[in-house]
Amino acid sequence: MVKETPMILQDTTANPAPLGLMGFGMTTVLLNIHNAGFYELNTMILAMGIFYGGIAQIIAGIMEWKKNNTFGTTAFTSYGLFWLSLVFLILMPKFGWWNGTTAGAMAIYLFMWGLFTTFMFIGTLKLNRALQFVFLTLAVLFFLLAIGDATGSSAVTHLAGYEGIICGLSAFYAAMAQVLNEIYGKTVMPIGPVK
Repeated sequence: MVKETPMILQDTTANPAPLGLMGFGMTTVLLNIHNAGFYELNTMILAMGIFYGGIAQIIAGIMEWKKNNTFGTTAFTSYGLFWLSLVFLILMPKFGWWNGTTAGAMAIYLFMWGLFTTFMFIGTLKLNRALQFVFLTLAVLFFLLAIGDATGSSAVTHLAGYEGIICGLSAFYAAMAQVLNEIYGKTVMPIGPVK
């Protein structure tokens, strides 16, 4: 009788979280500079939404699946698809494919993303402080944007823009902290304790 020896596989793939966080962070900052009222919605924001906010995050989500990380897979894939759906909501009426969405429908869309993000934030309570901050500020951002669309208040939308810039920069920080901490083999940029 031949004795079977179990094979142990070691995961040597790279950490996909910085890619996903950068795709989210940079695109969020750029869109929210618009929401804060500094410049119009333009092709630069839409292109970032498709490629870096959308496709790059989906790729990061698939890579997280390979690493057996349900949270990372759900977060990056979902927010990547959020960016793609947002760009399509903006572009489809311009191409004459469908009528544009109403402010009420857009408010519900943003509210549902806020609700999803609130539950994802609860998941971060078992992760590091940097991710907790990213998801908390993102939930607040979605709810502020929903209120802005529901009420038609440009003041609320501008406030959301400033809050969104902070959210996006926090994701940028969390991404670069992971990259630099790995490269240097020590904590160069702290992200807080892991539970």
